[in-house]
Parts: sequence; structure tokens; C-alpha cells
Amino acid sequence: MWRRIIYHPEVNYALRQTLVLCLPVAFGWLLGDLQKGLLFSLVPACCNIAGLDTPHRRFFKRLITGGSLFALSSFLLQWLSLQQVPLPATLFVMALLLGVTGEIGPLHARLLPASLIAAIFTLGLVGNIPIWGPPLLYIGGTFWYGLFNWFWFRLWKEQPMRETLSLLYRELADYCEAKYTLLTQLTDPEKALPPLLARQQKVVDLINTCYQQMHMLAANRDHNHRRLTRAFQVALDLQEHIAVSLHQPEEVQKLVEQSHAEAVIRWNAQTIAARLRELADDMLYHRLPARFTMEKPLLGLEKIARRHPENPVGHFCYYHFSRIARVLRTQRPLYRRDLMADRQRRLPLLSALRSYLSFKSSALRTAARFAVMLVFGSVLALAFNVPKPWWILMTIMFVSQNGYSATRVRIQHRALGTLAGLIIAAAALRLAVPESLVLLIMLIITLVSYLFIRKYYGWATIGFTVTAVYSLQLLSLNGAHFLLPRLMDTLMGCCIAFGGMVWLWPQWQSGLLRQNAHDALEAYQDALRMLLGSEASPQKLAWQRVRVNQAHNALFNSLSQAMQEPAFNTRYLNDMKLWVTHSQFIVEHINAMTILAREHTMLTPALAQSYLQSCEIALQRCQQRLAYDGPGQDTNILQGDAENQEGPMTIMERHVKRILEHLSVMHTISSLAWSQRPHHGKWLVRRLRKDKRALTSGAP
Repeated sequence: MWRRIIYHPEVNYALRQTLVLCLPVAFGWLLGDLQKGLLFSLVPACCNIAGLDTPHRRFFKRLITGGSLFALSSFLLQWLSLQQVPLPATLFVMALLLGVTGEIGPLHARLLPASLIAAIFTLGLVGNIPIWGPPLLYIGGTFWYGLFNWFWFRLWKEQPMRETLSLLYRELADYCEAKYTLLTQLTDPEKALPPLLARQQKVVDLINTCYQQMHMLAANRDHNHRRLTRAFQVALDLQEHIAVSLHQPEEVQKLVEQSHAEAVIRWNAQTIAARLRELADDMLYHRLPARFTMEKPLLGLEKIARRHPENPVGHFCYYHFSRIARVLRTQRPLYRRDLMADRQRRLPLLSALRSYLSFKSSALRTAARFAVMLVFGSVLALAFNVPKPWWILMTIMFVSQNGYSATRVRIQHRALGTLAGLIIAAAALRLAVPESLVLLIMLIITLVSYLFIRKYYGWATIGFTVTAVYSLQLLSLNGAHFLLPRLMDTLMGCCIAFGGMVWLWPQWQSGLLRQNAHDALEAYQDALRMLLGSEASPQKLAWQRVRVNQAHNALFNSLSQAMQEPAFNTRYLNDMKLWVTHSQFIVEHINAMTILAREHTMLTPALAQSYLQSCEIALQRCQQRLAYDGPGQDTNILQGDAENQEGPMTIMERHVKRILEHLSVMHTISSLAWSQRPHHGKWLVRRLRKDKRALTSGAP
């Protein structure tokens, strides 16, 4: 029981964040200087946003960089205010200068909002402590934060990777169970496939997270992570065999009608899912796994495959389930991979600066968006005679996320959570409670809030609002005076952040669909060239398969976010959903072909070259349709292959033909979908008028 509590991801995270936040307050209270302890607790908020609690092989270097930027931002804001420089101009320049961190790398990009928040917190301290006080506070606070987290990660070794791998195994279990529970429902892809696509998306997202963690920790060179790297390779094997598709619904239906295959396949899938969930718990709670075997379910599946040799479904399921059972029994990967292939290289500062000065730079757009929003917030505060608008500016920074949908949800949670928290705080301030009891209640509220913050941000905001009001009450004994102004400041900050996300250089995901679709087709083309060409390296084939899954996942994420964005053509997005569904089928066929190409060759060189040419032609037609909105040509891609077909069709050929069929359907969908985009409405009207004139004139 104790092991389950202490190693639980949410409990472990909440304990770490609560202790690093509340220990300085406790020391300050014991030493009779509670004010400095409460001020010291401001620094962890900046460090959390900067990602300084992320385990990294350059952990202390990142701490030095983050603490230096916090102190520099705090000093610059105070010094420029003494030079009578207006606050809007100061924030605008600082945001644009710090925005270059976004070009260095994704983890460095988090230093921009964190440094701006450090400067915003300094606004509340100007005039109360000397000019050198806030910079020293940030340097000391960052040092304490880093030292505590270093000790915590030494105490709970490997815990971040264990949490991610445990989630990955659980998602694989859910994906496997859902896929083979819906076996007879796959005849209707529009109803059965969206839930499977969502689960596959979560699996690939967690795989990407594992790659990032291994890169940041250099886990391939760390003996302490050897067991976890092996577990990750096992997870890649499992995903490879689970995310395959024969895509022959008529054969599935025939086998189900002729035997009890549905129950046997579901039995195998549920046995695998139960074992994966057990391994997820063992990994998370530091337990050794028990022995595993699934001979009886596999024996039943083997009998069905023998009794129906003409039906490929039984052989297909037995082949992949037996490989999965072998991996789960031995807890060793089928073959070794290059896990550091996904190396994320940082740009040097000068190269990053040159890239940042381009108008096409996404980091420049993000920095400019922050700059304009902060300028507008500070100008609005001056118009309403707010001398220190730090709560408005802090709200802008806290609710601004990468995309429209995430920002909208965060704004709703922040506004409602703040309102509820202020109501609770207003009622609680009327009670006469001793200071020691207030601090104890704040400690409990902080712990509970951190338990919910990663899944339920709105509920956590309630607790943080209550503790913020009581902190002001302990610092200045006038927390009740801040209730209504804080609510108005929060609402103004949320409105500014929403307007900035909508009107200031928005990056709509529906506008990225075409580019992401093009990138996915390029990944498919590279994979097919390796599979049908002379490439035989299992490591290269495995990494290309991961790239295919990542490219399709980026496309699916764009589509999922675009469906929630306002004022876009729903018919166009529905067509794109069907396009992405066929893209998922291609990914599953490439997964299966990667396994076949690694274990044995199924095609002669001449036949493989012929199929490769057909695939490249089909992929190029789809790519051209993405770039060109004019009329296309209706040609039969499979005609040439049908003429060259001799002898029985192999499994590899069946997968290639299925890919060609999906590409043909995707080309037809593209002909309809791309012309339905909102900004191509005039072109579509002209085209319809031209077709109408041609029909009335009797033209062919």
C-alpha cells in the first residue's frame, strides 16, 4: 500500500512540488521572517514553467541559464523603470529579446514565458525591497529549486521514465483490447476507426515522449536505465505488432460465421491486455514481473488457422499474437534498435539568431504575440489607473498555450477556478484563525491542488487562488481588498490572451493540414523505397517505421485540433477525416511490411521494383493533388501490376495492393476536399459555373 501511494505519478509529483514550495515558507516562519519565506515561494512557479524540473544530463547548466535569465529580467525591469522607461515599452523589448530562445530548441523555448513571469512578479516588489533584492531572490530560489529536485530525482531514480513507460504499456493494452473487441465492427470505418485512431495517437505521443526523455538523459549510456531502455524496445515491438492491419473485413466476417474465431481472438487480446496492465503496474511500483504464458489462447487460435487455411485472418492473428506472446514471456525485444536515432540537436546561438530574424520564424511570431499582449495589458491597466498590473500580465502568461483549443480550455478553467477560489477565500477571511493553523491549511490545499493540476487545472486553480489571497493577507493584512480587483484583472487577462491567440498571427491547425499531409506522404514514400528496395538493415527499417507513425500522428493531431477551431468549413474537415482514416490504414500496412521485410523476403527484385514504381506514381499523384487544385486524371494504378501478376499472391503483395487502393481513394478524396477550403470558395464557384455552361451547350 505504501509503495502504491509513494510511487503513484500524481502523488509523487504533488509531494515534490509541495515540499519545494512550502519548505522555504516553513523555515521563514520558524525563523520569524514569514514574509521572506512567502516571497521565496514565488520562484518555483517560474522554474516549473521553464521546465527546470525536467531530468536532463545538462541539469545544472540549465539551472544556471534559467536563474541568470530570471535575475536579468528582474533587474532590467527595475532599472528601466528607474530610467522612466514606460512599462509597455520595457515588456515589448524584453519579449522580443528573449524570444530567440525558441529557436535554440523546444525545451529552451520555455525560458521565454518563465523569464517574463519573473519580470512580472518583480512589479509587485518594486518599491518594497531594494533593487538588488529580486535578482538575488531569483538566483537563490533557482539554486534551492535545482538542489531539491536533484536530490529528489536521486532519491526516486528512474521515476520519470517509469511513469511514461507505465502509461505507454497501459495505452497499448487499451489499444489492443479495443481493436480486437471491435473486430466485427470494422466493416463500418466511420464508426469503428475514430476511437482506434485516438488510442493510436496516444500511443505514438507517449513513444515520442520516451524518445525525448532518453535523449535528454542519454539513457543508452546510463547503466541505471538499461532495464528501462529494454522495456521501451519491448514496447516498440508490441506497438509494431498491435498496430498492423490485414484490412479484409469480408474475410473477417466469413471466418466469424464459419467458426468461433471472434471469441478466441478476443480471448487472446484480453489476455495480452491484462498482462500489459500488470507490467505497467510492476514498472511503476518497482516490482519484478511474474511469469507469463498464453499457450491455451494461442492453441485455440492455431486450431482455427489450421481448419481454415484458405482464410488469411486466422494465420494473420496467430502470427502476430504469437510474436506478442513471445515478447511478453521473455521480456526481451525481438531485435535491437538505435534508440538515439531521434536526436534533437540544439541550434547554436548565432544560427538561432539568424533564423529568429526571419518573418517565417514561429519563435518570432510567438514572441511578438506575447509582446503585443503584454503591451495591451499594461496600457489597459494604465487606462484603469492600476499602478502595478502584475496580476493581469501574469494571467496572460499563464493561460496562453500553443494552440487555440488549449488556450480556450485554459481560459475557461482559469476564469471559473479564480471566481470559485475568490468566493471561498472571501468567506474564509471572515473567520478568526491563528497563523499557524492558516499555514497548515495552506499546506494541505497546496498538496491537494498539485494532485489535480495535471488533469483538472480548473479545480487546482481554486486552491491556488485561495492560497494566493491568504499569502497577500499574511504579507500585508489586507487580502480582502484584493478580491474584486483580482477577479477583474483575471477576466481582463483572459480576454486579452484569447484575442491575442485569435488575431495575433494565429497558427491555425486547419492551415497546416496540407503541409502535414504532404510530410506524411513523403514519410510513406521513404518507407516503401526501403521496404521494396535493397535496404535490409533492421535498425533503419525500424526507425523509418517510427517516422511514418510520427508523421501520421502529426497529421491526426492537426485534424483533431482543427475540428475545434472556429469558422472553418466542416465539410472540408469531414473529408479530411476520411483522408486521415485511409492514411492510418497505410501506416498499419507499413508496420506489417516492416515485420515481413525483417524476417524474410517475399518479393523478387523485378516484382518489388514494379510495385515500387506503382507506389511512387500513386504517392506523387496524391502530392500533386495537395499542391494543385485543378482537375486531376482518373487512371487505374493497379492495371500494370495486374498484368505482371504471375502465380499466387504473397502476403507482401497483398499489403502493397492494399496501400495502392488506399492511395487511389485518398487521391479521389483530395480532389473534393482541397477545393472546399474556405479561401478557395471563389475558385469553386467559377468552376461550377464553367461546368454548367459546358453542360447546357452540349460540350463533352
